[in-house]
Amino acid sequence: MESTLKVSLLTHTPDPEKVIAAAAKLCYSSSGIPELMANQTPDKVQSFLNRLSNYGHLSPVEHVSFTFGIEGVSRSLTHQLVRHRLASYSQKSQRYVTEGQFDYIVPPEIAAIPAAKARYLTAMADDQAAYDELTDTLKAAHLKTFLAEGLSEDEAARKAEKKAIEDARYVLPNGCETKIVMTMNARELLHFFNHRCCNRAQWEIRECATQMLLLVKEVAPTLFKNAGPSCLNGPCPEGNMYCGDIQGVRAHFAALHKANP
Repeated sequence: MESTLKVSLLTHTPDPEKVIAAAAKLCYSSSGIPELMANQTPDKVQSFLNRLSNYGHLSPVEHVSFTFGIEGVSRSLTHQLVRHRLASYSQKSQRYVTEGQFDYIVPPEIAAIPAAKARYLTAMADDQAAYDELTDTLKAAHLKTFLAEGLSEDEAARKAEKKAIEDARYVLPNGCETKIVMTMNARELLHFFNHRCCNRAQWEIRECATQMLLLVKEVAPTLFKNAGPSCLNGPCPEGNMYCGDIQGVRAHFAALHKANP
């Protein structure tokens, strides 16, 4: 079954911009922390965050974090996602969860060509059949072994299934749908958006990053007002591998930010 990408913001540091402003202000103030927090009016917070951004003083931004629920994405995406090491991840396990009739992601370029999509769907069905067959074969073999060791039928069946699916999963495709919970601090998020909102990022993780950006802007609009690919705030860092459409990218994100202030 085809699946659709969905990102939700599960939780975040309360008053994230106020926390950042107070933490940064502490570096230059003799006031106590409760007093600093109490004195951070919305106007002061916005002004101070703008100054931090202009100065490139980003260490206070690390004090706040955001937790996302990400569903309807491929294993291909999460293999890229976990390369961002300054984050915490919890992903649905193919070792403990049986992939009976697994959902999958269809890349748009494949979906746009009928013959390619037909072949892709056939491959997904073949993978499912192979997974089911391997699971049944391995489960029967393990069940026999565990019963011979004296385990009860219920315990033997449970252990046999677990042993079977942890090896049968090797046949599953990168397109197999997965779910993951991810937590990042705000500084790492800005870095993540620099790389994954870029045109050179793969379509799926770029869409995921864009959804994440719109969600965090709702709760921290000043902090993320200029967030996006690196070329929004300077030259493209990709050298001769740049996408060739910097002006188009800038116009796209300017419209995105304007529509989601």
